Amino acid sequence: MKLTVGKGGEFEKIADALKAADQLDGKVTVHLFPGKYYEKLEVRKPGLVLEGESPETTVITYDDYANALMPDGSKRGTFRSYTLMLDAPGIELKNLTVENGAGFNNGAGQAVALYAEGEGITVRNCRLISSQDTLFTGPLPKTERIEGGFRGPKEHSPRINGRQYYFDCYICGGVDFIFGSATAYFENCTIESIDRRSGYVTAGSSPEGQKYGYLFYKCRFTGKGPEKSVYLGRPWRDYAKVVIRDCWLGEHIRPEGWNDWQREITHKTAFYAEYNNSGPGAEASARVGWSHILSDEEAKEYTLEKIRSME
Repeated sequence: MKLTVGKGGEFEKIADALKAADQLDGKVTVHLFPGKYYEKLEVRKPGLVLEGESPETTVITYDDYANALMPDGSKRGTFRSYTLMLDAPGIELKNLTVENGAGFNNGAGQAVALYAEGEGITVRNCRLISSQDTLFTGPLPKTERIEGGFRGPKEHSPRINGRQYYFDCYICGGVDFIFGSATAYFENCTIESIDRRSGYVTAGSSPEGQKYGYLFYKCRFTGKGPEKSVYLGRPWRDYAKVVIRDCWLGEHIRPEGWNDWQREITHKTAFYAEYNNSGPGAEASARVGWSHILSDEEAKEYTLEKIRSME
């Protein structure tokens, strides 16, 4: 079953099509005709396909942000700032842009474009655009460090980790713009750091004992900011795991590569590793001593097939 949205479609708003899809059995595709859709959305139907015609012509945008005040005077917080939330297994997102338009350097703080949580979520040929905390790969960590820090739709939900897949995407931001606890695989993606004096690409929160965190394969890490200004990652939680292999790293990447977020314990608990990378930011000799350069044999454990075969 296919539902259409936009000029010439059955629905004017995506939200109305999603409500209709919830009432239908079986596989449903919601197709967006070209346009800019100013909507804040949640997808909760397992297996739903949300597709545009191209990421250049089909844009979902909203502008909530963490520092915005709610009616009761509290701050909105990171996890209520999303433009699009995917909260079910098997959802597919294709050929569109998801943007948080709150901006940066204006006090907005965190502003999530895509909040994704669910086993087997797949995102293909999409652009994910914001500044801080662009892509959240849920679930949340088990506990918050600041009271009220997890306020949002999933703060009281069970923490169930799933696998997510991102192919041929463009993801941009400045600070911690790919973050969360899921096992997430990125292939042939452009990971672009926006023009800032400094930044961090990832902020992983893999729970203790989880085999995989983030795996980047054949991606390009590009940057618009100064040379040697961006870390590949820092640990949002102590057991963060990030592996970057067969990727191109631009000159914006700092020689030391990784940051410990002022928590020395993560030198033993976090796992940051690289393999067969190239580009001006890939020089391994200056990397922090607690990160890893994989051997050929070790690299065999970090593939799409290995992640898909996990029980």
